Amino acid sequence: MRGMADFDTSWSIRVYYEDTDAGGVVFYANYLKFFERARTEWLRSLGIEQLELARNTGMIFIVRATAVDYLSPARLDDLLTIKSRIERIGGASVDFEQEAWREAPDGHGELLARGSIKIGCVAAHTLRPGKIPAQVRLVMQSAAKSVNATSGEPARGAAA
Repeated sequence: MRGMADFDTSWSIRVYYEDTDAGGVVFYANYLKFFERARTEWLRSLGIEQLELARNTGMIFIVRATAVDYLSPARLDDLLTIKSRIERIGGASVDFEQEAWREAPDGHGELLARGSIKIGCVAAHTLRPGKIPAQVRLVMQSAAKSVNATSGEPARGAAA
């Protein structure tokens, strides 16, 4: 397992009433929403706008597989940090590892959920797989700490 510094990006979100179930606990599916928002904001910070990508290249990103382990519940008003890293970049896909942490006043956090999310690149009109546009792939590779920029595979010495 890698340390916290190995994540490519982190993004914070407050838990609102709408995110919780009747018991005041974050509804399990909302972690997928939090993960999606974190990936989208990371891409935005790299200058990759999803609508622009679709308009300029005809390609979009879709989620093709998820697996999430829920370790501890988040509750109303918690401040969460979603940490994301690219595990692998293929020709038409990107595999992310994401974690949701509850921030604590002492600066330490508690890991709440961990997910593996597989993203595919597809043609917007046909939804058939297609290559990640070269410039987008290059930007993602250069921003990813854990991916070998030449091959798109996990960096040497990095746990897979």
